[in-house]
Amino acid sequence: MDIQSRMNAIGKTLIIVGIVMIILGVVFSLQSKSVIGPSSSFMYDNPEWAINGSIIIDAGLIVMGIGLIVVFIKRKNKTLPK
Repeated sequence: MDIQSRMNAIGKTLIIVGIVMIILGVVFSLQSKSVIGPSSSFMYDNPEWAINGSIIIDAGLIVMGIGLIVVFIKRKNKTLPK
């Protein structure tokens, strides 16, 4: 496996992980505000999880951004003449 295909795989993996983190952060935030989830959940109506959800969303955005940068760099390097 050459470096270009490795960078592509790493970039796509980071994008997917970032998206999953964002989705989980949104779910945690909504549970903390009693919008979704069972009332028996420890996150339900717990304002601490709104903060935790926001942190997870921010981390997911960073991970996804790094993945997008890796994919963009890979594509930019592919178009350069050799």
